[in-house]
Amino acid sequence: MWPEEEQTQELLNAARQGDREAINRLMERHRNALRRLVQMRLDPKIQRRIDVSDVVQDALLDANRRLEEYLANPAMPFHLWLRNIARDRIIDSHRRHRASAKRSVDREQRLAAPAANDRSTMELAAQICDPERTPAAEATMRELAARFHNALEKLEDNDREVVIMRHFEQLSNQEVAQALGLTQPAASMRYLRAIRRLRELLGE
Repeated sequence: MWPEEEQTQELLNAARQGDREAINRLMERHRNALRRLVQMRLDPKIQRRIDVSDVVQDALLDANRRLEEYLANPAMPFHLWLRNIARDRIIDSHRRHRASAKRSVDREQRLAAPAANDRSTMELAAQICDPERTPAAEATMRELAARFHNALEKLEDNDREVVIMRHFEQLSNQEVAQALGLTQPAASMRYLRAIRRLRELLGE
């Protein structure tokens, strides 16, 4: 999902030298990944009110403003830092638009899970339930994906978040640990617990 780190580091080094073109290339290089993140995380009902591109643009503008601060103290990989900025913009959008519709506070703060027809949902459901994908089984995958989506929604927030980060955002265990402020063993255990719970829910 995210661009290769090596070229990102080259652009960051150039940005530290004040290269404005490198900064522009750095932001544009991550635009598609940010768009996928926002599209996946933003509630479909809210997407009918605001354009995903607007949220992405707001995140990139915010990152541009704060880039000097990041370059002075890069506590995490650039794509995780950028992801956090985008996630804040998504939460702001949820709060603003759900509050205007008089939704509850709990629902305002909850990020959307990927939709049941998302390709990643279907692939992960297949991995958990039946790794032997055959042509005949393809016809039943959408129903399975819908079941998987419902099971994902029943997970506790922390468990659902780690599954989404690992499989839909395609973050490594190390990156998940950094993003959530956990040790790598703790992040791994949370992920395994979530997958076990998903299997139980799908078995039900």
